[in-house]
Parts: sequence; structure tokens; C-alpha cells
Amino acid sequence: MALFLGHNIVNRNRKESELGLYNDYFAENPKFTETQFQRRFRMSRRLFLRIVNAVEAHNPYFKQMTNALDVLGLSCLQKVTTAHRILAYGIPADLTDEYLQIGESIAIESLRAFVKAIVEVFGDWYLRASNEADICRLLSIGEQRGFPGMLGSIDCMHWKWEKCPITWHGMYTGHYREPTIILEAVASQDLWLWHVFFGMPGSLNEINVLDRSLIFAALAEGHTTPVNYTINGHEYTMGYYLAAEIYPNWSTFVKTIPRPLGAKRKYFASKQDFARKDVERAFGVLQSRFAIVRGPVRYWDEETLANIMKACIIMHNMIIEDEGAMNLGFDHEREVNSFISVSHGEIPELHDFLQTHNRIRDRATSSQLQEDLVEHLWEQYGNK
Repeated sequence: MALFLGHNIVNRNRKESELGLYNDYFAENPKFTETQFQRRFRMSRRLFLRIVNAVEAHNPYFKQMTNALDVLGLSCLQKVTTAHRILAYGIPADLTDEYLQIGESIAIESLRAFVKAIVEVFGDWYLRASNEADICRLLSIGEQRGFPGMLGSIDCMHWKWEKCPITWHGMYTGHYREPTIILEAVASQDLWLWHVFFGMPGSLNEINVLDRSLIFAALAEGHTTPVNYTINGHEYTMGYYLAAEIYPNWSTFVKTIPRPLGAKRKYFASKQDFARKDVERAFGVLQSRFAIVRGPVRYWDEETLANIMKACIIMHNMIIEDEGAMNLGFDHEREVNSFISVSHGEIPELHDFLQTHNRIRDRATSSQLQEDLVEHLWEQYGNK
């Protein structure tokens, strides 16, 4: 360590560190096996290298450069591995210095650049709303589980914000008694996180968040794929999500029966509760793969927090796809944006918009749908 004008300079051997990282995990015959790689990086080596190549091509920051003294700088593998370990293990930025030889300031800089690149490169596909093919698959899964018309389950997760400014504590503090930021998400049985709405202060509850989220905006504007199904002789034209008791009695939510009486209702309540926990399992897996979102998070600015959360969800969905839980037909060699279809249809008339809006919030349809599902589940599975 050298002392220069009152500043400690650590003479890091970054080239040796880069070579060690490469030989440990990325050489033709690496020191550690694929199983060890997956356990430590939370994903396959193939997927990790795909991410590395994508962010390096997207942002020049990740390209290895030489400085004015012709000294080679940090490699893309070093920067991405540093950022990924902070996300995966939730560790302080300077803890990566011992193995990767990257100081705290560069580690934080790499993290910010990495999560931003992940969102910009992969966000359009892995944070997309469900398309027609997705909806068909989700409806098929729902029907097999005894819930025709189901598109997934919805819930909220609180992320503790350790560095929340003191003046904002009142706004971000709710029943957790410390500042949190809320994530609203929809998950399917394979734990893919579909709708993602992040950033609301922790003083809100699920209903307040729902009022501000855009989950039903496309449906109200007539831009979604029609969903038609029949249960117990009644026809329905909108899909629904399984939800906790706090959610409102809308036709787009199916909730449990709090104190069920009779075998039919008890069976429905148990099946609904089991299927609804898909979203809770998805949150749990997300937090186990990326400990940083298990909190408390130590960063200050909201933009970085949003990018961290979105990047972790994107990589969570990428892992699900890579492990073969979904069959999306995604060609990794093509650009992500080539899969995104943007609607340029005309905005519906105000009357149609209001009509759909009222249908979404129709309590009578919600009650009828629940009763029909009680009968359907009992007829199909309960009395056997």
C-alpha cells in the first residue's frame, strides 16, 4: 500500500485476479464444476456468459480499456462478477475486493452500470406483459389446476430501505415499522413474474398500490387478448387472478372464503390458498437467488433501487427460461426488441373504456365467479 498526498493507494494485481477468475470458472477446463458455478452464481455458466456478452456490447463501460500509462484496466468478467455477487449475496461493495481486486467505488459504479444495462437490454422481453401465446399457456395451466380463466396470482412484497432519507421515513414506513418500498407482481405456477409494479412507499397497502398500478390499464383500453371461458354454465369474458383477502371484490380477482362452511367451500378454500401461494413462492425464490432484495438495501437513490429490483426480476425470469420451465421459443441470437409488438390501434371511445372499467370492478360477477368455481372444483375433483 502506498501513501500519496494523504490518500492510501492499494496496489492491486488486477491482471492476476482476472486470470484467477477466468481459470476458476470460465476456462475450457475450469477449476470449479458447472454444479458449483450454478450454486455460486445462481444460474448456468451459459446464461451468465450470455448476460456478460450482452452488457459488454450494450455499454462501453464494460469493455476492457488501457489507461494513460498503457495499463490494462478491469475486464468485463471482473466488473460483471462483482456486480452480480453484490446482488446474489447482498454483501457490501468492498467485500468483493479480496477476491476480485476491485475497490468499493468501482464496485458500486459497476453495479449501477450493470443493473441499468440489464433493464435496457432485456427488460422489453423479460418484463413484458403476457402476449397471446402466454395467455393461452396460462389459461391451459389454470384449467388443469381446476381454475378455468386463471392468469396467475397477485400479491405485494415489501423491500426494506435502510438508507431511506430521514425526511421520508413517515411516507415509507407502514406496518413493518421501518421504511420499505413495495413490489406488486403477478406470478404463474412456474414462478415467472409477469406484471411488475415497483416503487410505491411502504405506508400503502395492497389496495392503495392497486389503485396506482397499470395492471388493468390495457384491459380497460381494449388492448388485451380476449379471454372467454364457461364455468358451471355461465360465460365469462375476462381472465382473473387469485388474490388474498385484502383485495377488492372485483370480477378480475378470485379470493378465498374466510370461514368456509361445508365440504364444497372448504375444498375450494384449500385449493385457492394452495394455488394463490405461487406468487409467495416466486417472491421467496427471487429473494433466495438475489439476497439483496431480501434487504435491507443500503443504496440511496430511487433510480438505482428500481434498476436493482427490475434487474433481479429479469434475471430470475431468465433463469426460469434457461432451466426449461417455459417454452417461449426465444432465439438468443436475435435482438430482444425484435420480439416486441407495439400496439398502434385506435384509442377506444370513452363509453367503451368506462364500460370495461365497470366490468373489471363488478362485485356481482366476482361473487358469481367464486360460486361457480366452488361448484366446478367440487364436481371435477372434490367428490371423488
